Amino acid sequence: MNLSSRSLSLSLLTAVSAISLLYLALFISPELYHFRTSGENTDRQWESAGMTIRVEKFTPEVLLTTPRRSPAVPNAAGTHALYTQSTYSFESHSKSKEIRLLDLRSSQITLVTNENKTGEPHWLEDDILYLKEGEKGITELIVADSGDLSKIYTAAIVPGPVSDAKLKVLEKGKVAIVFAAMTQPDGTLYNPENEPKKHSTGRLYDSVMVRHWDKYVTPNRNSLWYGIFLRSEPHISESKGRYSMSTLVNALRGTQLESPIPPFPGSDHFDISSTGIVFVAKAPNISRAFNTKCNFYYLAISNFATASHSAPHIIEMEGYEGAASSPVFSPHGSSVAFLKMKKNGYEADKNHVIIIPDLSKLSDTTEAMKSNDGKELWDRSPSSLIWSNDGQSLYLTADDEGLGRLFKLDVTLASRDMSKIPTPLTSFGSVSGVHPLSLASPYLLLSSSSLTNPSFFSTINPSAPSSLTTISSLSQNGSALGLSVSQVSSIHFAAPNYPGTGTHDVHALVVRPSSFSPSSSYPLALLIHGGPQSAWSDSWSTRWNPVLFAEQGYIVVCPNPTGSTGYGQAFTDAIQNNWGGAPYTDLEACMAHVATDMPYVDLTRAVALGASYGGYMINWMNGHPLGRKFKAFVCHDGVFSMSNQLSSDEQYFPNHDLGGPPFDDKTQLNWDRWDPSRFVGNWETPQLVIHNELDYRLPVSEGLAAFNVLQERGLKSRFLTFPDENHWVLGEENSRVWHRVVLEWVNYFVGLSTGTGTEELGVELVHGNRGGNGKVQR
Repeated sequence: MNLSSRSLSLSLLTAVSAISLLYLALFISPELYHFRTSGENTDRQWESAGMTIRVEKFTPEVLLTTPRRSPAVPNAAGTHALYTQSTYSFESHSKSKEIRLLDLRSSQITLVTNENKTGEPHWLEDDILYLKEGEKGITELIVADSGDLSKIYTAAIVPGPVSDAKLKVLEKGKVAIVFAAMTQPDGTLYNPENEPKKHSTGRLYDSVMVRHWDKYVTPNRNSLWYGIFLRSEPHISESKGRYSMSTLVNALRGTQLESPIPPFPGSDHFDISSTGIVFVAKAPNISRAFNTKCNFYYLAISNFATASHSAPHIIEMEGYEGAASSPVFSPHGSSVAFLKMKKNGYEADKNHVIIIPDLSKLSDTTEAMKSNDGKELWDRSPSSLIWSNDGQSLYLTADDEGLGRLFKLDVTLASRDMSKIPTPLTSFGSVSGVHPLSLASPYLLLSSSSLTNPSFFSTINPSAPSSLTTISSLSQNGSALGLSVSQVSSIHFAAPNYPGTGTHDVHALVVRPSSFSPSSSYPLALLIHGGPQSAWSDSWSTRWNPVLFAEQGYIVVCPNPTGSTGYGQAFTDAIQNNWGGAPYTDLEACMAHVATDMPYVDLTRAVALGASYGGYMINWMNGHPLGRKFKAFVCHDGVFSMSNQLSSDEQYFPNHDLGGPPFDDKTQLNWDRWDPSRFVGNWETPQLVIHNELDYRLPVSEGLAAFNVLQERGLKSRFLTFPDENHWVLGEENSRVWHRVVLEWVNYFVGLSTGTGTEELGVELVHGNRGGNGKVQR
C-alpha cells in the first residue's frame, strides 16, 4: 500500500537515506569508531565542543539503528562498569555487538571487544570474563585483563551453550560460578549441534504444554550448572596467573526441577553465595499450563569444584501458592530474600517480599510489610529486589503511576522489624538495573531509560535521592535524537465505575511532537497496552514507542485503564471478568477528556492501535459505539474469539481472567459476554490486522479470522504477517517493515505524509490488485 506516486516515493526514500546516513555519521559513528583509536570519551567530547547533534526526524530507521545498551555492572572498587552495546545497520543488514568498559569517574568509554558472537561480560575479581559462542555449539569463556585489554585468553571451553552466569568470590583467586544451560533428560548438557538426524518430524504428546511462547516443548529442560575458577601462580613472564575452571556440575540432576523458568529464563531466577545456590522453579508435580505455582529452593554446596551438594531444600509457606521470583542472597550469604505471590494461576498477583533471616533455619520465614488483612501495608507489587551492602535494606523496583521506580525498604533483621514502608528514590524514567556502586560505597549504580532517552547510567545516594547524577547518556538526554523530556506529560480523568456507581481516577501519559504548538491542530493516536495487567510507563521501547508516533505529527495518548499495574492491586485485579467492561468505559472517558481539555487535538482525525490485550480492545471497540470515533484501527496479535483462547499455551491466564474454563453455563456465559467475535456485525472502521506465525500465545488464526470478517464486510483492511516472529516483532528488518506498514496505514486516514512505503524493502503484496491496484482506495 503506497499512497504516493513512485517519483515521490523515490524522492522521499532518497531524503530518508540521506538523513539515515547523516544520523549514522554524526550520532553512531563518533561513539563507535572515534573512541577506539583515541580512547577519548565521545559523550564528553560532544559536550566540551558545544556540539548539538540532532537527527532531522525520528523515523523507524533511526529508532531501530539507535544503539541498544545493557545495564551497567560495576567492579568491586566502583571505578569501572561493564556493559554491552549492539547496533543494527540497514546498509550492511547486520548487527554489531560490543563489550564496553565505562570509567565511572571520567565517563571515558573503552572497547573491550567487538568480536563476533561475544557477550555477557562479568567481573572476575579484577579481570573481565565474557562468553563467546564457539564452533559446533560450544561456549568459550574468555578472560581479559582490565588493566591491559590486549591480554586475553580462553579460560575454559564448555561443550554446549550456556548463559546467565553469576559469580561469587570465595577468596582471592577462587571464584564460584553458576550458569544456566539446556539439559537433556539424562542430565547431560544439551548441544543442538549434536542433535541426531531424525527421519520424521512428528511429535507425540500425552500432556500439556505442547508449545510455549514460540517453541514446541521438547524433553530438554533448563538447568543450573556450577563450578569454580582458580587462578594459578603467575609464570615468570606474567604479572599475575591465569584462571582455569573446574568441570561443571549439574545442580538439578535427578530432581525433575527446571530453573530458570521458561519462556523467559534469566539470572533473576537464581543467585549464588559461598554456601550454595538459591533458585525458583515451577512445582514439578502439577501442569504448567494450568498453574503458576513456583517454589523457592536452597541448594547447599560445600565444594563448588565437585558434585558435593545435598538435595535442594524446598521452602513452602502456607497461603503462598503462586509464582516466585528474584531470589537474592544478602551480602554475607547468611540471609535471603525473594518475591512470592499468593494466588496460583494468577500471573499478575501482588508480589510479596519474603525474607529468610537465617539460612540455618530455613523454615523461619517472614513477610515484609505484612498487614492484618493480608493485603500488605504497601500497595505496590515489586518486580525485582537487591540487598544493600550492609544487609539492612532492600532496593525494590516497581511500577508506580507510569514510572518504573526504585524504592528503598529498610529491614531490621536482628529485631525482625519488617513493618517499614518503602520510600521512593527515583522520580522519573524507569530503572532496569541496580547495583551497589562498590563493596564499600553507600551509592548505587542505576541503569535506566525514559520515553525520550533510550539509556542512561547514573549514581544515587539512597540517603539523599536528590544526589542522582547521570554518568552516561546514550542520546545526550534525548537531544541527539531530536527529543526532549518536555514532550511528555500526564493527564488524569474521572471514569465511571463499571459495574456500580461513582467514579475512579484514570491516568494516561501524553506525548507531543517535538515541534508542538498549542495553536496548531493535531490528529490523535490512542495507544492501548497489552497485558492486560501491564502499563504504559516512562521507558524506552523499540516495539511500541509512543515518541515515534508523536514525531509523525500525532498527539499520542497512552491510557492506563482498569487492569493496569502501578495504581494499587485492587485496580489491577478489577479487570477479572471485566475485559470489555471497565477498560472500555475508561477509554470512553479518556476520549471525552481529550475532547474537552485538549483543544489542539482534532478528534475527527483519530486512530487507535493496540497489541495483545490492546488488540482485543481494538476488536471490541470496532463492534461497539466507541469504534465510530476513529478513522482507522491497528490490531496486532489481538484476541478475536474468546473460545480460541483454549488453544493458547498458558491456560491459567484465561481461566483466571474469565472466571475459569468454560465447562459450565456460568463460565461459558462469561467467556461469551466479552467475546469480540459476537459483535462483528457492527464492525465499520477500517482495520490493519497484524498476526505472526510463531505466536503461540494467541495463534495466528485469530488475526486471519478478523481479516476475513473485515474483507467480507467490505471494509478497508490489510493483513500483515511474519512467519518467523512470535507475539512480538523483534528482528530489525521485520520491525522496519512493521513500522512502515503501520505508519503508512494510520497516516493515510488522518492526512499525514505516508512516507516511502515498503516496496523497496522487498515486501510481497499478495492479492493486492483484487478490485483495484493494491492501494487503499480513497
